[in-house]
Amino acid sequence: MKKQETAILKKAQSWLSENYDQETRKQVQHLIDDEPEELTESFYKNLEFGTGGLRGIMGVGTNRMNKYTVGMATQGLANYLIKTYPKNKEIKIVIGHDSRNNSRYFSEIAADVLSANGLKVFLFENLRPTPEISFAIRHLNCQSGIIITASHNPKEYNGYKAYWNDGAQLIPPHDKNVVEEALKITDIAQVKFEGKKKNITEIGADIDQAYISKIKELSLSPEAIKKHHDIKIVYTPLHGTGATMVPQCLKEFGFTNISSVEEQNVPDGNFPTVVSPNPEESAALKMAIDKAKVVKASLVMATDPDADRVGIAVKNHSGEFILVNGNQTACLLTYYLLNKWKENKKLTGNEFVVKTIVTSELMKDMAVKFGVEYYDVLTGFKWIADIIRKNEGIKTFIGGGEESYGYMIGDFIRDKDAVSACAIIAEIAAWAAQSGKTIYDLLIDIYLEFGFYKESLISIVRKGKSGAEEIQQMMADFRSNPPIQINNSKVVCIKDYELQKEFDLANKTEKTIDLPRSNVLQFFTEDGSKISVRPSGTEPKIKFYFSVREELNSVSDFEKLNRQLDQKIDQIITDLKLK
Repeated sequence: MKKQETAILKKAQSWLSENYDQETRKQVQHLIDDEPEELTESFYKNLEFGTGGLRGIMGVGTNRMNKYTVGMATQGLANYLIKTYPKNKEIKIVIGHDSRNNSRYFSEIAADVLSANGLKVFLFENLRPTPEISFAIRHLNCQSGIIITASHNPKEYNGYKAYWNDGAQLIPPHDKNVVEEALKITDIAQVKFEGKKKNITEIGADIDQAYISKIKELSLSPEAIKKHHDIKIVYTPLHGTGATMVPQCLKEFGFTNISSVEEQNVPDGNFPTVVSPNPEESAALKMAIDKAKVVKASLVMATDPDADRVGIAVKNHSGEFILVNGNQTACLLTYYLLNKWKENKKLTGNEFVVKTIVTSELMKDMAVKFGVEYYDVLTGFKWIADIIRKNEGIKTFIGGGEESYGYMIGDFIRDKDAVSACAIIAEIAAWAAQSGKTIYDLLIDIYLEFGFYKESLISIVRKGKSGAEEIQQMMADFRSNPPIQINNSKVVCIKDYELQKEFDLANKTEKTIDLPRSNVLQFFTEDGSKISVRPSGTEPKIKFYFSVREELNSVSDFEKLNRQLDQKIDQIITDLKLK
């Protein structure tokens, strides 16, 4: 037996002790006896905090989401909080969960462990959006927070996101320190599972109203909503938490013509009406678009199960619904915010916007034109929140976004928020209507002013231990043998975020990238294309991001140029041998 196989077996056998419940022991023994491959996948490593926290398939084992991995992570978090706040009379923490299978169970496990360690726990009474947990941390002056969710992953998954006292997800050193504390737990008996109910307080409606009240303060065009309150909107929560907040928020903004997809309003961790509850995928919006055609709506919005991301569809000039991708929505939001802040004389030269490095450069172009500072950060809203934290009391955050359908407006929440994004997207539709335009018209206006940016994404899935190794090899190959030209255009710049170096190939110079180390590569070509390569931090896949640009001279040229940019992306994909 190989050394690694012996280590995996030894780790699995430790789960056969009396410290684990009978059903867990039975399942582990079954894997040992009959399913060696699944045994390896379940125990070959421990779940670790990635860009989106702890996330994995539910089941037994150290590499699975279950009572014990949740318990150990929570005990590690409790130990770290106690060490970090030794002088606090009371350490407070918020816990919430989404609609996934076992989410309530895992949230109660976390509450029990924290309360058993003497921490004060605020546990939401039932499912709530992830951004509301971020809000509640600051609102209740807590030191930390947890949300049990696997975001848009398939139904087999669940996850665990941990937050710090500013309402943002953990970043170094806190994420690594929590993991280190969890790794110090060598025996499950060290986890305090016996909760103290006196330390647990259920919360709900009061936080909901405070949250919505803050979102309402973001409104910049109340007069437009008043005039166009009856814009027809179809919204679906895709069986998730958005149903608890989004329709109510839209109504409080003043929108009066909101339809829902009834079948998808029901919280259900099996997501029975969709293959994947991911608003990035066109199939997830199909039922909502079908409903929009029936009720003659002009705007469709769908949020993922934990309501931190939103996908939208709007009508084009032919009256057909088209999907608006994450880059386009981020740019629409940025364009609207910058225009309204300027119009309302709120721009003082001390404001900033933030985007992630794989998000459209169009956001940067807008910020430059409006004289607003911009920041590029690594993938994940925790890094956007980090910039806000560093500028607290010095500069004013307007908004931020990432290509994967996440947006944040204002700084009272420190994570992506689909609830506020839905409200502002609807407001943009009303604002556009003031000028006799649609969201689709606004998008073309942006391209006419700043250039037509077109982005696309390919994800190559490689599951399990062998898949992880293959992905690492792909990254190594791109580093050791980078492309010299792509689509007949020279590569003029390479950014390697693992090395924290930017290489100017034309001038043969290099400079340091002032961002945390990350396994990301970017290639910039002479014709303005950008290609980014990045292994996912939360899923078994490697992602390739493509961005191309051309000047758009007239509305009549839009469709033709759109096809040309698609062809350009296809050729890049072919050149990189990705299909």
